[in-house]
Amino acid sequence: MTFSESLGSIGVSILLLAFVLNLLNILKTESLLYTLLNFFGAAIACYASYLISYFPFVILEGVWTIFSFVALVRLLRSTARGG
Repeated sequence: MTFSESLGSIGVSILLLAFVLNLLNILKTESLLYTLLNFFGAAIACYASYLISYFPFVILEGVWTIFSFVALVRLLRSTARGG
């Protein structure tokens, strides 16, 4: 397995972990851990897609990373305000 394949597998595994934990009601979509898993999983998968020059997934995972980052910032701001 190449480095990019290993990296992509890690990223996708993190995303799937967040998804399954949410479906099992172990993590809520508003939780910090769920948001972090989505952010890091998407970022890793995006980079792996870039390494293999598969740009449809670079776009998909890049957008996922951006929106996860926005959600993370909102969550951290809300927590800092006591909400």
